[in-house]
Amino acid sequence: MNDLLLDIRQTLIDNVNNATSDSMARFFKEGEGAKRYGVPIEIVRKIGKEVYQDIKKKPKQEIFTLCDELWKSKIFEEAYIACIITKSLRKHYEAEDMKIYANWVNLYVNNWSDCDTLCCTTIGYNLIQFPENVKMLKTWAKSKNRWTKRAAAVSLVVPGKRGYYLADVFQIADILMMDPDDMVQKGYGWMLKETSKAYEKEVFDYVMKHKASMPRTALRYAIEKMPDDLKAAAMKKD
Repeated sequence: MNDLLLDIRQTLIDNVNNATSDSMARFFKEGEGAKRYGVPIEIVRKIGKEVYQDIKKKPKQEIFTLCDELWKSKIFEEAYIACIITKSLRKHYEAEDMKIYANWVNLYVNNWSDCDTLCCTTIGYNLIQFPENVKMLKTWAKSKNRWTKRAAAVSLVVPGKRGYYLADVFQIADILMMDPDDMVQKGYGWMLKETSKAYEKEVFDYVMKHKASMPRTALRYAIEKMPDDLKAAAMKKD
């Protein structure tokens, strides 16, 4: 796996595009951007898929070890490749894999892009398969780490829009409700927005119940996909 890791990194270096790096920087606040090589995302996806084809018959623990090394770099493209690999392993997920994902969230995730990619490609699908893991998110929501708190919400984006775990969505939102961090507010607002695709009335009622205290950033995210009359009601100041 060490040789493969070196090959991945050399391939990324060979495909650096400075214009891509400059373009990516626009999506992050000053000082919050992911470290990156500057490789176009379509090339990163291609590399990730090729790597998975090379290693898919290896023991899962060996594959996770490679992913761990990619995450350790804290470089966007390497983390993205790790997520492509773990996404491709969905048929082989186990409940205890969440311990590994939690380690990545707590130790290596340091920007919204890595957080959201891991949560939406991997963690969310593990939660759909193993409902018992959802309780872990309530611990994450009480973390002092902003990205762990965001992950608590964003991990329910995929399950929520598919109609899973409505009560847990609201419990996570309750915990994060007054968090002052805009990245956390946007995270749980997004969770509510996606859940509203399956439970529009329930999410609307939740927003109306809490709109006086819910930060406007979170509220706007939560109602973004609702009909105009519901959005107007939610945004109206009493």
